[in-house]
Amino acid sequence: MFDVILALTIAFTITFLAIPVIIRVAAMKKIYDIPDERKIHQAAIPALGGLGIFAGFLFAVLLIANFQQAKHLQFYLAASVVIFYMGLKDDIIIISPVKKFIGQVLAAFIVIYYGDLQIESMQGFLGVYALPETFSLIFTYLTAIVVMNSFNLIDGVDGLAGSLGLLSTTVFGTYFVFTGHMPEAVLAFSMAGSVLAFLIFNFQPARIFMGDTGSLLIGLVNAVLVVKFINVAMVPGHSYSIHASPAVGFGILMIPLLDTLRVFGIRMFNRRSPFSPDRNHIHHLLLDLGCSHRTIAISLMSLNAGMVTIGFIFHTMGSTFLMTLYFGIFFSLIGVLYLVRKRQPQFFVTSNNEIRKQSGGKLVPLSDSPVIEKK
Repeated sequence: MFDVILALTIAFTITFLAIPVIIRVAAMKKIYDIPDERKIHQAAIPALGGLGIFAGFLFAVLLIANFQQAKHLQFYLAASVVIFYMGLKDDIIIISPVKKFIGQVLAAFIVIYYGDLQIESMQGFLGVYALPETFSLIFTYLTAIVVMNSFNLIDGVDGLAGSLGLLSTTVFGTYFVFTGHMPEAVLAFSMAGSVLAFLIFNFQPARIFMGDTGSLLIGLVNAVLVVKFINVAMVPGHSYSIHASPAVGFGILMIPLLDTLRVFGIRMFNRRSPFSPDRNHIHHLLLDLGCSHRTIAISLMSLNAGMVTIGFIFHTMGSTFLMTLYFGIFFSLIGVLYLVRKRQPQFFVTSNNEIRKQSGGKLVPLSDSPVIEKK
């Protein structure tokens, strides 16, 4: 337990000290995330927060983790280095989605092949128990890539991806502490400490963004943790055995996973690339209702925490029951958000000589200044 607390403290301290330096260097070198028509922020803000997260996480794990007890940790760190360099390059010069996907597959290959990470059973979900070897490998690759992208895509408002990453790593880390899997607990709480320090600078109004470097790294660590959680929790006979570990693990990552799967589905239904940008994410729906970044981050983290609680309480009901419950709650919420958003008034800006009367519409004057009107 002392190692876990020390890892959390060291990761927090390193990241907390690194972020202000990164902000100053980014300002000196003019390395900013520039606003455009799709992005929400309206000022140039550094997007290299992932550097600080990676520094705190890596240093804490290297210093505290027992690599003699868990040799697979070295492969998880090797995969994190791949993600770090790929994300850093994308944050600075932007790389194509194909290159990002190749980097994610390479990281997944390292943790699966060398780290011996594999989902072997679905514990009765839709009547499926043990998975065939080939399908098990494919499903594990798919899980790792989807989890990485889910944190990358949910990073749309200040503090959201960090809050959800802090929640998930804390839950996984706490479970591994209780079950005696200390290397995985150190891995989880090292990331939790780094993300906690980063959030101090990222909550609205954000002074820095985590960028792809941070979001993909958080996704990779959570992909490793969720697969380890599923395999450890399904072992019968110990005090903390879980009867529906795949569903509970899914619930811990519910908001980023279901939102990503939903958005991917919409894009492919519209015959677009699943990696093409749009404004269909759950945080976009909440923004359109007038919610602040802080409100969105806290609300979605609280919702996800509620799903975690439900999963641990009702795990004896089985994987199919829990997954149905998760999908029902999430898509009911999405339906309500779409319904409420359609009832919101729509505003358009036009010059005086282009005003056209609309049925049921109102004219809202913005300014009498001809200079402003011309702009």
